[in-house]
Amino acid sequence: MRTILPALLLTASALLTGAMPATAQDTGDAARGSKLSDTCMGCHGIAGYRNAYPSYSVPELAGQHPEYLYIALQGYKAQTRKHPTMYAQATTLSDQDMRDLTAFLAGSAPLKTGPAVDGPGKEKAVACVACHGEGGRSQMPNWPVLAGQKADYIEHALHQYKNGERKDPIMGAQVAALSDQDIRTLASYFAAQPGLQTAAYKKN
Repeated sequence: MRTILPALLLTASALLTGAMPATAQDTGDAARGSKLSDTCMGCHGIAGYRNAYPSYSVPELAGQHPEYLYIALQGYKAQTRKHPTMYAQATTLSDQDMRDLTAFLAGSAPLKTGPAVDGPGKEKAVACVACHGEGGRSQMPNWPVLAGQKADYIEHALHQYKNGERKDPIMGAQVAALSDQDIRTLASYFAAQPGLQTAAYKKN
């Protein structure tokens, strides 16, 4: 069971958007993605930038798995994730545009490295390890790295999974029993870990 669980989880997540794991032929062109990225970088390339309403930090993307970012864009396009601006952006992108953009955004800066940071959320995060890895550094390309992500963004995402605004049967089940305090504790723990960064703009 332990050996097949990651594959089952990965497939279940991908089926929600119709996006299966990338193959060698699906790999995006980061150089082309850089040229397409101006609109994305207007939010994701500015350190500390916030969504206007409701107010929360836009997610850190640099160092994230490009396969996960591609699935996220597919989710916004299919409206299994709710965000009007991201929906408007995603609907203008072809499949190849998405792969190229995510290859660039994910690779625009490396994951920060350093020792894991202990905290009160470590014990509660044990349930997250199967998909998101120790300390939130996921080794599975279809599940996001959480280490270094903004705490208020993680909180917002978890609440969306809990109230059904983001549709994912695995995450919905995982967060169903979490209290608001549990969510804050988990978010703070993962945000404190070395990991994701603000996407770095590269003008070609």
